[in-house]
Amino acid sequence: MKTRLTAFAIAASILLVPSFGQAVRTPPDPGKTSASGNMRTPPVPPAADLPDPAQIEELVLANHILASEGVVDAYGHVSVRSNKDPNHFLLARHLPSGVVTAADILEYDMDTKPVRDPGATGYSERFIHGEIYKARPDVKAVVHLHSADILPYTVTKVPLKPMIHMAGFLPQEMPMFEIRKAGGMTDMLIRSNELGKALADTLGSKPAALLRGHGAVVVADSLHVLVGRAYYMSVNAKAETQALALGGGKVTFLDPQEAEKAANQDGFERAWTYFKSKQERK
Repeated sequence: MKTRLTAFAIAASILLVPSFGQAVRTPPDPGKTSASGNMRTPPVPPAADLPDPAQIEELVLANHILASEGVVDAYGHVSVRSNKDPNHFLLARHLPSGVVTAADILEYDMDTKPVRDPGATGYSERFIHGEIYKARPDVKAVVHLHSADILPYTVTKVPLKPMIHMAGFLPQEMPMFEIRKAGGMTDMLIRSNELGKALADTLGSKPAALLRGHGAVVVADSLHVLVGRAYYMSVNAKAETQALALGGGKVTFLDPQEAEKAANQDGFERAWTYFKSKQERK
């Protein structure tokens, strides 16, 4: 099934779905009536106040790509900062990324509160996204993932470092979030703004950070770059594990200058085009 939705189809879904498309009608003020004596009906919010259908389409596609490429599975989630309101972001409701549709996208404010559907069931770790966007105005997209290739580097002293040219964006010293320091004994999940802020503080200005026993967060200035970074971070982790085994612990990593020169990789547009074409052939 093709994942790419037409703008018309997305617009139609927006008008039908309570998450952001259905106008929320507040109860009329009993003291305000029309000239005929009937209650006034609050106006429907204009389409200009709703999320951009094209941006929703890209977010749905990013969800499907990351799931198909094994970066996320039943768990993990990806978001994008709204291109209409930089103080809002878009994130799917509590669903596996591989089945997300345009109808499942919710809009949140910087305190990670739903803008239009307070009763919607969001991801328990949605606070990761809000607090990173709040701390990092440069960030336009965020993903939290539990890639099996990355997990060993969250619980050992072996550092995950840029080793292959496609992962030059990785920091030479990867930040590690230790939830025990921020919240004591927990279920390991980022369930509050306070824990989300602690994670954002650990991330700092870096493009990625590890979470002890829990995976990673990756950020970027676009969804296209984000998908490329998340995918090649996992590829680098797998390749590093294999190289450490083959080389008896001796591995040649990228020099910091090499990593800096290799970090952009054309904005990962070629990767995005490739991943997108795979989805369209389904």
